[in-house]
Amino acid sequence: MQGLFSSLHQQLNQVFDSLPLFMPEIYLSALLVLVLLTDLLFGRRSGWLCRTIAIAGMVIVLFKDLEQAPMLENTALFFNNMLILHTAGLKFKILIDLISILMLLYFEWDADLRSHSKKLSDLYTITLAAILGLHLMSMAANLLSIFLSVEMVSITSYLMVVYRTERKWSSEAGLKYVLFGAACSAIMLYGISLLYGLSGTLDLYTGALTSGLAHANPLTAGLALILFLVGIGFKLSFVPLHFWVPDVYEGAPIPISAFLSTVPKIAAFALLINFLSPFIDPAVKWKAFDFQLFLAVAGIITMIAGNFAATLQNNVKRMLAYSSIGHTGFAMMALVNFNLDGQGISALRFYLLAYALASTAAWMLASFFEEVANAEELEGYKGLGYKYPFASICFVIVLISLTGIPLTAGFNGKLLAFSAAYVVFRDTHQIPSLLLMITGAITTVVSLFYYIKIPRNLFLYKTERTTGFGTANRALLISIAIIALLVLYFGLFPGFAYKYL
Repeated sequence: MQGLFSSLHQQLNQVFDSLPLFMPEIYLSALLVLVLLTDLLFGRRSGWLCRTIAIAGMVIVLFKDLEQAPMLENTALFFNNMLILHTAGLKFKILIDLISILMLLYFEWDADLRSHSKKLSDLYTITLAAILGLHLMSMAANLLSIFLSVEMVSITSYLMVVYRTERKWSSEAGLKYVLFGAACSAIMLYGISLLYGLSGTLDLYTGALTSGLAHANPLTAGLALILFLVGIGFKLSFVPLHFWVPDVYEGAPIPISAFLSTVPKIAAFALLINFLSPFIDPAVKWKAFDFQLFLAVAGIITMIAGNFAATLQNNVKRMLAYSSIGHTGFAMMALVNFNLDGQGISALRFYLLAYALASTAAWMLASFFEEVANAEELEGYKGLGYKYPFASICFVIVLISLTGIPLTAGFNGKLLAFSAAYVVFRDTHQIPSLLLMITGAITTVVSLFYYIKIPRNLFLYKTERTTGFGTANRALLISIAIIALLVLYFGLFPGFAYKYL
């Protein structure tokens, strides 16, 4: 009995010692409960109040993230090795919170969501739950915590996609998303069971996992790792786990598509880094599975499939969906050269920042033109550049950044990604790294062909349409302009973002 009390005392001490490292998530959990209670107490008319509380609370969570920076001289494992926090992971969390605040602002500016009979208070609660799951994804250091955090994000994402349940497209997109996500979760869980059976542990950082796999059949261990990576690949939407993306992004409300195309990918890359780090430790002797080769091949196929499929699209939302797949492949180029303090991780974070800003602005502009001109297809954009010149110029800027043309953040992001891949090729002379750079260059040119369709329709074609135009949302336009300026600023002066984010 005395041993039981002693063990319980040690466990409680460990929990209390871990709390300072978990403070942002504690605040985020309290914020989630507060917004939920506000919705329950004040009903559908509480949307503006829930929005205000959610945004103000996320700003506090962001400051709590920043307060953790001095605490991270070394990598910290806590909650019985379930979670990990290091400088790289903290920067991913900061990036998640910054983009999430922007998304919480954006929801109210979309006419489609704003006109919903349920209003938006429920959506803010669901979004905060998703953000909490994204935080946990970026800190997961155990196969069980990885699975639970991924499932938490997946379930909340399903709810966000089907928020407009009265629309046929949203219901169909949600059903496809749930079915594909459930299949990927089952495959991932089977991979986890195999890894546990082969190693006898779920912990990533104790050394027992890699040691156990070293004594297992290499083919079985490799299969288990591939099955596990299916779950992460679902969140990153790299090929062949991308089939759900175009239909879901087209059927979901535009702000939800913007959220899914940016923030979960940031967390998924952070999770992938946490998972891969124990395997790339020089002290680990088990090298039966070549992660660099896997990432290079997946990145090459994803860039080709995403960009070439985007050239065939006439619907703007589907085009941006396939574009996001192509950008996932490009981001994987930076991850080919990865370690916690290396050039690859810094390049990846900057690339994700540049992509998230430009992609969010592009989705916002798609929302803007759909609201004022009911333009969903490229044909609907004809001549609108002269009627809405300010928004159209901003659209050109963010598309230039997504393409990777100089003087924009996207160019610096792609340059850093190329540099990270080149370092690998220079040191190892591996052909996949060279093919990755060649594919990146070719698909960058290909992306110009479909991105330029929007400016071409905006400015080079005329329309005889004179009626049926709506009123521009001024707050949405101001946000788009600020993002466009940030894209240019980080293109001209990338040092600040590269150093601190």
